[in-house]
Amino acid sequence: MAYLSEIIGRPVIDLDGEPIGKLKDVIVRSWAEFPHPLIQAVEVDVRGEMRYLPFAALAALFSPVIPLKFRSDEIPVFELKDDDVLLSRDVLDKQIIDTDGARVVRVNDVELVRVNGTIYVSNVDISWLGILRRLRLVRLAHFLGSYIKQKGISWDDVELMRRDQSMQLRVPAEKLHELHPADLADIVSDLNRLESGQLLDSLDVPHLADTLEEVEPEFQVQLVERMSDEKVADVLEEMEPDEAADLLADLPKERKEGLLALMAKDEADDVRKLLAYPENSAGGIMTTEYAAIQPNLTASEAIKSLRSMADEVETMFYVYVIDEEEHLVGAFSLNNLIFARPGQKVSDFMTERVITVNLTDDQETVAQTVAKYDLVAVPVVDDQNRLHGIVTADDALDKVIPTAWKKRLPRFYR
Repeated sequence: MAYLSEIIGRPVIDLDGEPIGKLKDVIVRSWAEFPHPLIQAVEVDVRGEMRYLPFAALAALFSPVIPLKFRSDEIPVFELKDDDVLLSRDVLDKQIIDTDGARVVRVNDVELVRVNGTIYVSNVDISWLGILRRLRLVRLAHFLGSYIKQKGISWDDVELMRRDQSMQLRVPAEKLHELHPADLADIVSDLNRLESGQLLDSLDVPHLADTLEEVEPEFQVQLVERMSDEKVADVLEEMEPDEAADLLADLPKERKEGLLALMAKDEADDVRKLLAYPENSAGGIMTTEYAAIQPNLTASEAIKSLRSMADEVETMFYVYVIDEEEHLVGAFSLNNLIFARPGQKVSDFMTERVITVNLTDDQETVAQTVAKYDLVAVPVVDDQNRLHGIVTADDALDKVIPTAWKKRLPRFYR
């Protein structure tokens, strides 16, 4: 085992022992069948001119002086490809996405391992021991390394952010899709603007929508600035209506109207309804995606109805009961429904006394109501007690408690 920082700068000699130059970089090329990239070539500084030599031309790589198998006039040339990675240029000091730990870290060194004559990249070192090695304090790093646990991340667990003419992910984005949207949002927040945009480009629309919902509205606007209107409209359709309304409210008027025109009519109508209310009112923060049924249904019919709307509602922790004119007449929990007899009418086991807030109530009032009655969601009604939407606990408390605390709240509907 060796580290990249320990071999960079070492002298390179030919078969006759004549000096050729100094090792400038190590080149790897990933193959689908190998989880760790193999070293394919090296870059050598020959009196200011960079030459690429195939790994097969080297007699050794980890020695104090790197010998070649050829004389200086016989050394074969390696053809560099666009997607080849130069470890020193493309990896050291770069930010990587650690998909195992769901965080952004900086690479301080690269660990190389030899197996049966083949050398491949095993881990990236994110510890300060890597910095010591690069400062040529190798002995100190080795000494301290025997007492301090090395902080390495397997190459297979990272997404490499590479900067050239355009940035691109070196590892397929499937791993990113496995992360929770809240973790993706944290990663996006730690990246610069270009890198965060590139990361979001690698996500499909549903994952992108879920991730944006976890980001503060002001940052959402920055993230969608460079996206096409068509893509943003698709994302808005996937987002919860209240989240989509928050994002649109912070966009310039012309773009907001253009995006609403591109959205599907039903989704656009829901968002327009929310935009019509003050931003910090119950009407402005509610979602129009909720479960509501009529009181004359039986328990078995209610279950069938709720199954049909499962993909269209934000939370089913509570089910609301409305009459034909959409007046709120009761509510029940899924627990009530499960224990009801199949033929029992909803009106028999629902609760008629329902805690509500009005469309025009401010957010602080909504938050106080949620906290006082320990609610996961509270229904929003007008002066005639018609149901218009619900406000979930996290949205109610959004601007009342610090963001760091809000993230600790359980997301009952996710």
